Amino acid sequence: MFVGRNAPIPNMFSELASPGNYSFAILRESTPHRLFRRTTGRASPRVNGMTSLLEQPNGAQPSQPGDRSSFGFETVTRLPDSTRGKGRGGIRYGRTGVIHTPHGDIKTPAFVPVATQAAMKAVLPEQMHELGAQCLLSNAFHLFERPGEDVLDEAGGLGRFMNWSGPTFTDSGGFQVLSLGAGFKKTLAMDVKGMKSDDVIAKGKERLAFVDEDGVTFKSPLDGSEHRFSAEISMGIQHKIGADIMFAFDELTTLMNTRGYQERSVERTFRWARRCVAEHRRLTQMRVGKPYQALYGVVQGANYEDLRRRAAQQIASLDFDGVGIGGAIEKRVIGDTCAWICDEMPENRPRHVLGIAAVDDIFACVENGGDTFDCVSPARTGRNGAIYTRDGRYNIKHAAYKHDFEPLEKDCDCYTCTHYSRAYVDHLLRAHELNGFTLATLHNEHFFVKLLDDIRAAIDGGYFDEFRDESLARFYANGSRG
Repeated sequence: MFVGRNAPIPNMFSELASPGNYSFAILRESTPHRLFRRTTGRASPRVNGMTSLLEQPNGAQPSQPGDRSSFGFETVTRLPDSTRGKGRGGIRYGRTGVIHTPHGDIKTPAFVPVATQAAMKAVLPEQMHELGAQCLLSNAFHLFERPGEDVLDEAGGLGRFMNWSGPTFTDSGGFQVLSLGAGFKKTLAMDVKGMKSDDVIAKGKERLAFVDEDGVTFKSPLDGSEHRFSAEISMGIQHKIGADIMFAFDELTTLMNTRGYQERSVERTFRWARRCVAEHRRLTQMRVGKPYQALYGVVQGANYEDLRRRAAQQIASLDFDGVGIGGAIEKRVIGDTCAWICDEMPENRPRHVLGIAAVDDIFACVENGGDTFDCVSPARTGRNGAIYTRDGRYNIKHAAYKHDFEPLEKDCDCYTCTHYSRAYVDHLLRAHELNGFTLATLHNEHFFVKLLDDIRAAIDGGYFDEFRDESLARFYANGSRG
């Protein structure tokens, strides 16, 4: 069960004398630590005596398809138009709002931490809740690989499986098509000068995925076995995983693909999108008693304005609940790309920007219409020693921090900074202790969750421009990466 956000994160565990089920519980008010408590049955999803949305999600009725009205988006505040506006006529699409889902609301703009395999590495869902995360995203491809979508379906869905009571997302596996097919892990701000090839493969990589009109055939990176993904298969997997928000199966190209291939890929993604919508409707009607799962279409088109606009018009023409802004995008046009897409999309559809976590990119995307953002970078780089602060990113494993007993960031109120020093985190990471992964990840995820919280407050408060300029000047003052 979850507890109040302001309560301390558990920092000690009771000894578990015998196997059984355990749940987090507050002991007495005078007891500063939260311990595991033995329960007689399954961990209770009740909070403060009220029934959790894990037990009774909005819009789920026995013998009935999920109620679509349980999902929706409402705008709270819009950024005023200005000469900076990249939309038609100087429009700025930045806004605050609320995404309503069967498992609760998401106040936007919001950062969505990535729990790839239904888990944040070395961090509990309860700890993500405590640091302020509103929602989590998992990867359908990896959950298909293990433990398998049937296991999650049997468990009652992704949230129940990992004991997360808030909203959840799953991406479709389109990114894995790129990474298995071309071997590239990173597509944003790729250096593509003088490189155009539809057969490009990352150095030292083998092509493990092959795209055709119907879908993708790929070899498992776990055991080399051959599998098949299509629009229908992806929808079936994601419905069984049971996230609140899913993404249509799409083809993610690289910036090195030729213009001709990008055009063909946009059209193929549109055809797959239509099939996804049809299969989503069928499964929603068939899987009665489940909460409604929203489906976002994904807009591709690389750096080409005309392709992005065409793809956005195509996705807007279909019965999607929201839109994913995906694909390979060069940093120099990331804000423009969001605005091109927003020009063509209905205002009432939430917009998710896939795989973005550089601070300047977040500001650019928020200003031009992004509502939610996910990325593995804060956790992954944290495990390697990269620490995000308002004054830039630094490597905690630098020799200078071996005797530094200050927090990772001055005035940060995250659990790590209020309990541990730079010297200790440096020691843990150098010693390859898992606690180092935990403390670095908690801080970095808190940084991005709070950054989006602060941006949301700035838009509502009417001082976004000043906050953007001050934040970027401070973060990049010393030439920081990220």
